[in-house]
Amino acid sequence: MLDVQNLGVSFGGEVLFENLSFRIGRGDRIGLIGKNGAGKSTFLKLLAGENSPSQGTMALEKNASLGYLPQELEVENHRTVLEETFQAFPELLENQDRQDKLSELLNTRTDYESDAYQELIQELSDLGSEFEVLGGYQYKAQSEKILAGLGFTPHDFNQPTATFSGGWRMRIELAKILLKSHDLLLLDEPTNHLDIDSIEWLEQFLMRYKGSVVLVSHDVMFLDQVTNRTIEIVNKRHFDLKKPYTQFMKLREEMRIQQQAAQKNQEKQIQQTEKLIERFRAKASKASMAQSLIKKLDKVERIEIDDEQTEAMKLKFPVALQPGKMIFETKGLAKSYGDKKVLNEVNLFIERGTKLAFVGQNGQGKSTLAKILVSAIESSGDLRLGHNVKIGYFAQNQSETLEVNKTVLDVVQDAATEEYRTRVRDLLGAFLFKGDAVEKKVSVLSGGERNRLALCKLLLQPFNVLVMDEPTNHLDIQSKKILKEALVNFEGTLLLVSHDRDFLSGLCDQVLEFKEGQTKLYLDDVNTYLENKKLDSLKALEKTEQKTKKDLAKSNDYALQKKEKSLKNKLSKLEVKIGTLEREIKSIDFELEINYDQTISTPHFFDSYHEKKKQLSQLIEQWEELVAQVEEINQK
Repeated sequence: MLDVQNLGVSFGGEVLFENLSFRIGRGDRIGLIGKNGAGKSTFLKLLAGENSPSQGTMALEKNASLGYLPQELEVENHRTVLEETFQAFPELLENQDRQDKLSELLNTRTDYESDAYQELIQELSDLGSEFEVLGGYQYKAQSEKILAGLGFTPHDFNQPTATFSGGWRMRIELAKILLKSHDLLLLDEPTNHLDIDSIEWLEQFLMRYKGSVVLVSHDVMFLDQVTNRTIEIVNKRHFDLKKPYTQFMKLREEMRIQQQAAQKNQEKQIQQTEKLIERFRAKASKASMAQSLIKKLDKVERIEIDDEQTEAMKLKFPVALQPGKMIFETKGLAKSYGDKKVLNEVNLFIERGTKLAFVGQNGQGKSTLAKILVSAIESSGDLRLGHNVKIGYFAQNQSETLEVNKTVLDVVQDAATEEYRTRVRDLLGAFLFKGDAVEKKVSVLSGGERNRLALCKLLLQPFNVLVMDEPTNHLDIQSKKILKEALVNFEGTLLLVSHDRDFLSGLCDQVLEFKEGQTKLYLDDVNTYLENKKLDSLKALEKTEQKTKKDLAKSNDYALQKKEKSLKNKLSKLEVKIGTLEREIKSIDFELEINYDQTISTPHFFDSYHEKKKQLSQLIEQWEELVAQVEEINQK
């Protein structure tokens, strides 16, 4: 579909990458990976035709269409969400506009028998037929389905795009691209502004997408789910394997180990040959043999180890003075923007050492609560900070607050206190800004490099409580690992807003869920929360909480304990069956949305579909009966 030959890019004499050659075929879902600044976004712009390469050629198959989602874009403010989404269908809109004008014109004329009138009637008829062929009677419903999958509610559809944040506008643009059914999609970090539900929806969509996809993402789970091929740009070269990210990295490591072993054996053979040459040189009778060995050695193709990006930032969050046991306490906290109530009656008690993840759909108040806790915005209700609490805050748009006309060094020097001023260059070096890189203007830094610089600034102040809002946006996978490790080892209190499932896994021990202005605390890690989340619709999460060991120790009724354990084992097995069946039904529903006619044409489709729903209903009834029995035991 798309052939790339010897592609290369240079800026100011510095080579970003060179000699990239490969073919993107139909059905390829390619994950483009590499460290921040390696040239991933630049490469997508080249493929999209927005920039020209310094060398090489690209050839897109004739009549193939291409859709491109950049990291940053502009959306027209005067349209509603639906109107902006409909811009994905310019031919239909033009057709519809012409039909409206013709209908209006015909209504004003009375020369019904004239040739001119009949010509207008014929044109209107032709436009109607064309409208139907172009999908004119489905495009509105398709648009609404895609928007709903990306998190928009029916109420949002008719709201002006100007009332939405940049992240939501990015979703509108993504909806337009997905609706076009392009042969090739180029997506630059599409998950950056999506919540967990929308990421899962996008995963399902791309896995079923009939065209090809090239995407830049630093979300490991997303890459593993969606891609079937990985291209890594590293040290100006590229590596291309038909494997998703995790399998790709494993194979790359195995290849390096094999190369190291082969190189070691080759070096041993070369050393032995060199010893023979030295020995034979000393003897006239062996001189010709020595020359022969020298020629043979010159022809040996030396084994090289594949490039590996080993350089990583060094990050550690030191804790300032020890705070009291209570960090934050809120009572009746509420926040509204005009008539829209974002938070209502938030009651929290956060203790020292807590690592809490804020999760929920976008627009549910996660960032708002974070800003309230760090006193960035005001709210109603009571907020108390504990003794000796020192807060470090990383805002969602932290990197956007950097002054673009300043150099990296100037940004950090201006923010540094006298205590840190002498260590500025060392600190920048730890964040991979070394040598001439400190003289770069912020304006030329990639999104990930700006995030690293913002993290560097954060360390210039003492804190024992860290509030971070989407700190992983634009960070490469290696940098995310370093940040996660630093946060795991952070001995203070952490409040983290993030949609990155892999990043949250094993990091936070509690989850605060945001939904419809309310918050709900779960004393679970994120993985457990996500596994149980599907049970919320059955109002089951609280019902299935197990008693603590302390409660069980106080119970003297062994028979009841045994019965309760047996019931809970049955509950666990039922939950697995329910989860499996729900996923199957969800997958079928998705197929119906994407390709209704083809799906229902499958023999006995509706019989099978309704049977699955019937089974699910029966399993839920059994589950509810078991829960009732467990509750009855707990009340005794």
